[in-house]
Amino acid sequence: MTRESDESRWWKGAVIYQIYPRSYQDTNGDGVGDLPGIAQRLDYIASLGVDGIWISPFFTSPMRDFGYDVADYCDVDPLFGDLQAFDVLLAKAHRLGLKVIIDQVYAHTSDDHVWFQDSRQNRESEYSDWYVWKDPKPDGTPPTNWQSVFGGPGWTWDARRQQYYMHNFLSSQPQLNLHNPAVQQALLKVARFWLDRHVDGFRLDAINFSMFDPEFRDNPARKPNGVVTRPFDLQLHVHNQSHPDIPRFLERLRAVMDEYGAIFSVAEVAGPRPLEEMRAFTEGDARLSSAYNFDFLYAKDLTLARVRKAQEAWMGAPGEGWPSWAFSNHDAPRCVSRWAKGADRHRFARLTNTLLLCLRGNPILYQGEELGLSQAEIPFERLQDPEAIANWPLTLGRDGARTPMPWQSKANALGFSTAEPWLPFGADHAADAVDAQEEDDSSVLNFTRLMIRLRHEMPALKTGLLRFRDTADPLLSFERLHEGQTLRCVFNLGMEDISLPSEETDGVQKVLASSGYDSAPGGILPGHAFFIAEIS
Repeated sequence: MTRESDESRWWKGAVIYQIYPRSYQDTNGDGVGDLPGIAQRLDYIASLGVDGIWISPFFTSPMRDFGYDVADYCDVDPLFGDLQAFDVLLAKAHRLGLKVIIDQVYAHTSDDHVWFQDSRQNRESEYSDWYVWKDPKPDGTPPTNWQSVFGGPGWTWDARRQQYYMHNFLSSQPQLNLHNPAVQQALLKVARFWLDRHVDGFRLDAINFSMFDPEFRDNPARKPNGVVTRPFDLQLHVHNQSHPDIPRFLERLRAVMDEYGAIFSVAEVAGPRPLEEMRAFTEGDARLSSAYNFDFLYAKDLTLARVRKAQEAWMGAPGEGWPSWAFSNHDAPRCVSRWAKGADRHRFARLTNTLLLCLRGNPILYQGEELGLSQAEIPFERLQDPEAIANWPLTLGRDGARTPMPWQSKANALGFSTAEPWLPFGADHAADAVDAQEEDDSSVLNFTRLMIRLRHEMPALKTGLLRFRDTADPLLSFERLHEGQTLRCVFNLGMEDISLPSEETDGVQKVLASSGYDSAPGGILPGHAFFIAEIS
């Protein structure tokens, strides 16, 4: 009997809260967050009303890419605790009604992994073909022109094998050869290890980087758009990633997950054809539950056109998959800093959090978004992110979104740790700490709680269809519909006041939630104001 077979679709429309474990709560005084820290804060997370948590990597790792370089898929890095600490966290989360989703990194490992250590010894080793090795060109240069995301060639010479090995990211993150059935089988065994511990789902990191062109053809050139910080942006990535066999592996993974019942799976999809790949990864019932891309994560502004383009690709056609949405995460600068453009940040955060919770799909709320946290400015000498260090000062990097959670406005290290945190706080983070917002009924934190509760109470918001209304930028208006229930969601995405067309209030029966909105007929909708209303 599969577990949770009676709620196999619990994840559809679920609100997921992303935790970056290094930065959530430190319990052992080393300045770095850990698994016991997450367990300590689970009551707070449950109070938000979210359905589950996604924990970024906590596996054994040399931390050159802060956990996304895995040295042992089936153990916890001592920095974060141990397997017992994870089991304690998992059990407490389940008691509180929270699902637990963990990262799986199937495109590459750390070069410290025993598989790679064996593979690089010689061409006849047990794991010889578990990574992507290739002879140099006759002139000694790399086998292809492929570039790595973090800068420089996507190949590194290894004198032991007298060959190059491929890496889409850091040179210390060698590419797994997922075309090899033995590698696939090993990764499915990893999935079973965590499923046997009763995790509720997987977020698949960079899964469209997991297979490559076996013919090793060069990527075509791409005309640059603006300032180039890395050679990676000068190519169309059609051969180093996104191979059409990836969905076949996902079907094997889905078959394993189905043995365990109600398992959620969501793919991260970045690249030249995200919509096409999201559809391929999620279509039907034999692949993944969901996928998200970078439509919003790297966007410089929030516009009507951007929202419509992203959402109109997922309007409920037969056989269509189910999307997930994120406005901020550990890889992207926080959305309030990218989009607010000097406006009232707290007011704007109410808008972005509400819009995220009103879209059709699964909202992924990144830690600190419920507080309206800004992107921290990290001085060069405190940078940790290898990409930010390499491209300074032309990129914001990822550190500014990875700063520790501020729990107590007047405590040492804002309640995160008893030691100096691994990254500094933002200048305004103390004022936005959890304890300060708990006492304010109108805070971003309490408003976000209200909106999450409303989403759960209204099936139209959680799983209903979405229908856009005919408006002009900056007025965004759409309706969510489910079994006779219609909700209208109206947002002023601009900073200036606008006259609200009378048709936007036609049929309004009851305003369920609002910010900055005067419900008088023919009224003004101020900048960054919005309302959610029942329609008769």
